[in-house]
Amino acid sequence: MQSVVESVGENVWEVEEGDMVVPVFHPNCRECRDCKSPKGNHCLAFGNARLIRDMSRDKTSRFKDMNGEVLHHFLYVSSFTQYTVVDVANVVKISPQIPSDKACLLSCGVSTGVGAAWKVADIEENSTVAIFGLGAVGLAVVEGARLRGASKIIGVDLNPEKEEIGKQFGVTDFINPSTCGDKKVSEGIANVFGYADTGLASSESNLFFEFRSVLSNPDRPIEPVQPGPGGLSSPER
Repeated sequence: MQSVVESVGENVWEVEEGDMVVPVFHPNCRECRDCKSPKGNHCLAFGNARLIRDMSRDKTSRFKDMNGEVLHHFLYVSSFTQYTVVDVANVVKISPQIPSDKACLLSCGVSTGVGAAWKVADIEENSTVAIFGLGAVGLAVVEGARLRGASKIIGVDLNPEKEEIGKQFGVTDFINPSTCGDKKVSEGIANVFGYADTGLASSESNLFFEFRSVLSNPDRPIEPVQPGPGGLSSPER
């Protein structure tokens, strides 16, 4: 999410009013050994601040509801609101020359999904990929798989509208668990993979990603689809 700084508090010098920034839920003091290292992103100064539900520095909230009750911060940035208050350690200043419609893709969703496909799973050309959940991150995985040359990209989602959206990003096959009837989702995926009859698969070319925050279907598709080691790459959420 790309944002513009409306105002700054006392002792804030890193950004100023009008700066374009990207909120990040992992605080960065910019001064400790780990923050200065290109090999990690765990800030020593804030330690386990990611477990706190309010401001990362003083552990207090800046929000109240219409009745005066305290509202807690969501992942330190509360980015679902039109206006928010964050610690300067939770914003990254970016160039104002970056177009807003491009800058809004930075931070979590797109970089997480494309990175899972490109870096973590390291998808190879002609691989077959199954993605459970076609939200922002899931669709980004689709994009990453397409860019890496996957031959089949299977999208699994309970929302039928995601089929057309998914195909715009590169989904080749779509499965809606709610329309499978007595048939398991895993059986439908196995048919697309092409080994439903043999029960055999190459763990080198078949990859699975899961981006579901709530398990709405008790049929866990991974185990029966992919026998043997391998198979599951970058399970998320």
